Amino acid sequence: MVSSDQRRRQLAREKFERQQQRREEARRRTRRLTAIIASSVAVVAVIGVGAYLSLDGDDDAKDVADAAASPSASPSPTPSSEPEPAMKIDKRATYTMSLKTSQGDIAVEMDAAKTPHTTNSFKSLADKGFFDGTKCHRLTTEGIFVLQCGDPQGDGAGGPGYTIPDENLTALGKAGDGGAVTYPAGSVAMANTGQPNSGGSQFFLVYKDTELPPTYTPFGTMDDAGLKAVKKIAEAGAEGGAPDGAPKKAVEVEKVTVDKS
Repeated sequence: MVSSDQRRRQLAREKFERQQQRREEARRRTRRLTAIIASSVAVVAVIGVGAYLSLDGDDDAKDVADAAASPSASPSPTPSSEPEPAMKIDKRATYTMSLKTSQGDIAVEMDAAKTPHTTNSFKSLADKGFFDGTKCHRLTTEGIFVLQCGDPQGDGAGGPGYTIPDENLTALGKAGDGGAVTYPAGSVAMANTGQPNSGGSQFFLVYKDTELPPTYTPFGTMDDAGLKAVKKIAEAGAEGGAPDGAPKKAVEVEKVTVDKS
């Protein structure tokens, strides 16, 4: 018989996955609409002086928006708009990702041998200053205990413009009857859309043992000081007292570096 606590964790996991999928659908709609607008602009440029705007153009724009808002029939992840960074790291080495944040420093030890694509991507992005000035946009405090960061847009829908493959998914053992494994406190893993190989730049920091499906690449472990800092952020809760939302204690990522240990 499933206990109330197990049921609560299961519902929290399902909510987490639904939110990831909704964010991916929003990302798809934005990219499709951008492509439609870009194509329209190109056509106008070719037509040149002979082009004119119809008085009922607002209706046309609404039709475009409605089409872009249609749910995608494809279960596959959003196609990358640019390629994954070329592999430049030493796969035999360990790397440390250092996050300087407004709520304290967090050091994450990464294992390049087990997660080479993830490690290489983070180093490439960090070297470009991709994460600098971003915010950790999501804190969950019920059922799932994570702080999510890495979105340049700050709304859960942003990314680097490419995706990376899932890695190291068997590291946390075999899933139990509920289809979940335990991501221990201190773990750092990739967020994704709920579809395979759909990770980008978003990641989450686990501050308390959390049960999730083994579909999120675990790529690092926080140091003690970093875990302590994240726990303090979690203690303050999310905005409005909600169990899932922006952290009440705002977390700005001031600088991220990835260096060989």
